[in-house]
Amino acid sequence: MEIKELVTELSDYCRSYSYAGHDPYDALNSPLIQRLTFKNKYLRIIATQLVRRSPINIRPLLGIQKGENPKGIGLFLWGYTKLHRMDPKKEYKEEMGYLFSRLEALESQGYSGSCWGYNFDWQSRTFFRPKGTPTIVNTSFIGHALLDAYETFGEKTYLEKALSIRHFMLKDLKRTRLDEDSFCFSYTPVDTAVVHNANMLGASLLIRLYAHCREEEVKVAALSALSYSMKHQREDGSWYYADTFSEKWIDSFHTGFNLQALRWFIQEGHGESYREAYNKGVDYYASNFFLEDGTPKYFHNQVYPIDVHAPAQAIVFFSGEGEEYRDLTEGILRWTVRHLYSGEGWFYFQKNRHWMNRISYMRWTQAWAFHSLTEYLRRKTIT
Repeated sequence: MEIKELVTELSDYCRSYSYAGHDPYDALNSPLIQRLTFKNKYLRIIATQLVRRSPINIRPLLGIQKGENPKGIGLFLWGYTKLHRMDPKKEYKEEMGYLFSRLEALESQGYSGSCWGYNFDWQSRTFFRPKGTPTIVNTSFIGHALLDAYETFGEKTYLEKALSIRHFMLKDLKRTRLDEDSFCFSYTPVDTAVVHNANMLGASLLIRLYAHCREEEVKVAALSALSYSMKHQREDGSWYYADTFSEKWIDSFHTGFNLQALRWFIQEGHGESYREAYNKGVDYYASNFFLEDGTPKYFHNQVYPIDVHAPAQAIVFFSGEGEEYRDLTEGILRWTVRHLYSGEGWFYFQKNRHWMNRISYMRWTQAWAFHSLTEYLRRKTIT
């Protein structure tokens, strides 16, 4: 099947549900689970993991409704922006207008600037984040999509919404300082989690925003946050997910997020001093997360479970690395379509060693597939 045809089928599928669906981590939206976990951290984590790992979608039995996830909406907006760049159809622009209106409606309230969270409560090992608590990751992806939409159409509403994000990042997020010249942004305003992909994604959005606002505070914050995570890059070019004892793993798609963030700095003319580190990171990414047939590994030292995020982010990233990585990109793409595409307009969640999780998740799976395939088509058109 041609990728353009696949994208059309995926678009039709997602539009038929108005971009609403279940999510791997939405267990706490269940009224039953809310009662049975008694607000206990460990019971919340266990319940979330049991629902996430189930190969059968038991959410309807638990009263979990399908919903709109802001990050997913942002990824769909980004995808239609790319489609419009290649083929300026009226329907793409109309879809973008609808998705932008949904982002406005889903925006978290009570913060210094525009920001977005998840449509479910979220319990981690260290913090409880209520539904709607804005995250730097969600907000950064949406911000990048808004900037690309503005650069495509020149409509100031997209730019104004993106620029508003800088106030959220600079005023509402906490900072963990390493030294005088570097700090890490928190994951949300209610925690102090130090997570490198989140920090670098936020920093990369700020450096792109700086090109439009020219505020020195924005540039300084972006470079300081980047400095923090670059000082934590390992000698082989990799990063741990975070530097707490329980979070020292190295996985595929978060590695891709880190490198994509760093590439934005280089493209904006503010990351040349990290060029060698970037090249080392790209080499590590390409050399440690893929088998010869394009199979995307989850961790650097473990293949399964193969989560759709791994090939999706790899396609996004390596599509932008040019001819040197074309064979790798094509191999990952072929593997993804062969093993994770349902044949009915949507993608599966995970492939495990002996079984497949075929549940359709709108944000985690379909939005990421749409984002990656449209990026592949855009890059292929450019070259």
